[in-house]
Amino acid sequence: MRNVSVFGLGYVGAVTAACLANRGCNVIGVDVNPRKVEMFESGRAPVLEPGLEQLIIEGRSAQRLRATTDTEMAILNSDISFVCVGTPSMHNGRLDLNSVEHSCREIGRALRHKEGFHWIVTRSTVLPGTGRSLVIPTLEAASGKRAGVDFAVCSNPEFTREGCAVSDYMNPAMTVLGSDVPEHLEAIRDVYAEFPGKLFSTTLNVAEMVKYTCNAFHALKIAFANEIGTICKQLEVDVPQMMEIFTSDTKLNISTAYLKPGAAFGGSCLPKDLRAISYRAKQLDVELPLLNSILPSNDAHLDRAIDAIIMTKRKNISVLGLSFKPGTDDLRESPYVRLIKQLLGEGCNVQIWDPDVALGRLCGSNRQFIEDEIPHIGACLSNDLEATVRHGEVVALGTNAIDPDTLRALLRPDQIVLDLHSPLGAPKADNVIALAHVPRLPEQVVEPVEAA
Repeated sequence: MRNVSVFGLGYVGAVTAACLANRGCNVIGVDVNPRKVEMFESGRAPVLEPGLEQLIIEGRSAQRLRATTDTEMAILNSDISFVCVGTPSMHNGRLDLNSVEHSCREIGRALRHKEGFHWIVTRSTVLPGTGRSLVIPTLEAASGKRAGVDFAVCSNPEFTREGCAVSDYMNPAMTVLGSDVPEHLEAIRDVYAEFPGKLFSTTLNVAEMVKYTCNAFHALKIAFANEIGTICKQLEVDVPQMMEIFTSDTKLNISTAYLKPGAAFGGSCLPKDLRAISYRAKQLDVELPLLNSILPSNDAHLDRAIDAIIMTKRKNISVLGLSFKPGTDDLRESPYVRLIKQLLGEGCNVQIWDPDVALGRLCGSNRQFIEDEIPHIGACLSNDLEATVRHGEVVALGTNAIDPDTLRALLRPDQIVLDLHSPLGAPKADNVIALAHVPRLPEQVVEPVEAA
């Protein structure tokens, strides 16, 4: 049975405390507001949340749940402390971390008087790097102790929604635990041993970022659905019926498809269709700011790749991959075509290799497109991978059609490798993305371009 303290008895903290008590932990809730503590102690919920008050009553009755304003008492009588205080926005969008810092300072002072090891777990929503730059230094300064030796700092972001927070906590889709010392997560795993859903163990930074990724995607989906609904109404399209059909596709639409950051998109469909729907919206005087921002965002993503190459100040560039995606010879609106055009305009000497693209095979609109966009493409294209790689001071990797070991063997220590294709965060093992991080080239590597 774990002894747990929960700092902050607002929506997140109150639900965390009550639910953990329900699952068998001995829980001490801590808050600077004596009114919240008094309500907890009398079996009342300090916030309105369905099912919460009943859990508090049950926790109090089972003598597994209490509350206090005394931080030291809570620390001395618990092994794990969950920090659940608020992190509101300031006027400029910056997070107000005063409550987090205050809680860590108070916990640190209490740790001065504790002999055993202690776990501090942030559930407050904080940006990546907060654990390392704020939580750990504050705790160390206040306690006189060392992170990793006398106490552990972990992250356990919350994914509960107001109005159904108890249900979300008790039946999570996933539980995320983060620490830069994997062994420190064992105690937190034990707390969640009886909870359903998949449990992920990761680093502090990843755990802190997951919550922002989820919320940004939720906001994106709502705005997307609203904009699609808006133009559908203008075009007299049956919105519920259309969306039912759209959401029935779990292979591409409602799935993990296209959610692996990598190259900018291109091809004959996505850019053309986005332009068409934006143009129609203009004709109807309908504002679609989200949909209208997709192509500029895609362009900005490609610009980051181009800038990364230009900033190397090197002129001999090898581009591996030309079609808009591997396995096709379709060059229409390929991001690599634009990349090559700009590099040529900057005076770079570019050589291109793509196993699926042969100028002699191109015909119709595909050939017309490449002749219009890069009329001298024949002088750049090569079917010799080794010669193409050898040419470049910078190797821009835009395809996964190359065996990683083969490419690794062709690379020289003096070459810069910019991986434009592989998903960010892929395991740095024997795969394409690892080629940009091989130990013998650390000082020359340009990291993969960030997602837009």
